Amino acid sequence: MSKKLISVIVPCYNEAEALPFFFVELDKVIDSMPEYDFEAIYVDDGSKDSTLDIVRNRAKEDKRTRFVSFSRNFGKEAGMLAGLRSAKGDYAVIMDADLQDPPSLLPEMMALLVEKKVDSVATRRGSRKGEPPVRSFFAKCFYGIVNKISKVKLVPGARDYRLMSRRMVDAVLSLCEYNRFSKGIFEWVGFKTEWITYENIERVAGKTKWSFWGLFKYSLECIVAFSTAPLAISSFCGFFMFILSIIGALVIIIRKIIDSSSSVGGWASTICVILFVGGLQLLCIGVLGQYLSKTYMETKRRPDYIVAETEDDKTE
Repeated sequence: MSKKLISVIVPCYNEAEALPFFFVELDKVIDSMPEYDFEAIYVDDGSKDSTLDIVRNRAKEDKRTRFVSFSRNFGKEAGMLAGLRSAKGDYAVIMDADLQDPPSLLPEMMALLVEKKVDSVATRRGSRKGEPPVRSFFAKCFYGIVNKISKVKLVPGARDYRLMSRRMVDAVLSLCEYNRFSKGIFEWVGFKTEWITYENIERVAGKTKWSFWGLFKYSLECIVAFSTAPLAISSFCGFFMFILSIIGALVIIIRKIIDSSSSVGGWASTICVILFVGGLQLLCIGVLGQYLSKTYMETKRRPDYIVAETEDDKTE
């Protein structure tokens, strides 16, 4: 009876410092699971350091190692997608190279998937220890907002570190949208999922690639991809302001009828109202623009990424 194959997908962007540590930890896990075969797929997302060279050398030394190198930086979502498309395994697991997703959890995840007969075992952080308080606060707000306005429910603290069966991987790959938010896609496709909670772990080496602004834009991707509530809110605000303006006009007319000598003053307050309404209009136009921009990108049908090199290419 042939062994089941597990595909380990590792998106990498400037992870030259962390990769040597990751190799050691992954080898320990592979050695502890002799009942399975493994392939490790490293997706180099246009790194500026020696990440690609390290992965190339690893592929020469270890036949279980494969890699995909992009022509430039396309983002982590593209990296995960490329890894899933390249995966040949009966199971696929996505984990970061910085060891914030500890490979040592993989045996437990695999055992849970088999024992519970589920299609996915996902991980979440039990706390955000070591993270700036401002980022933790906004992360909490993000999950609260998304879970209220979207039918897709995200688990707070969820990581991309997830083990999936082949049929779930195929379901994820069947969604060919250009604007991707994998945490939402994993929940949208359904299938039974078990969760493992662990404490937050600091990077083993290197620097985080996520800035506050980058995370903010990423959160907008999720909201636009999985909810039309902002459009409904914009419509409600417009309707509310329309009713308010009618009421205000009626108040002025009635006041003038009752006391014809009265004058309508308050230029400062009038300017404030104009600025408020103008700002609200721009906000609503901006919300609409977000949806139009995503639609525009989808209709272009550009590839999610461009591959420059794989382990099968001959290099001098």
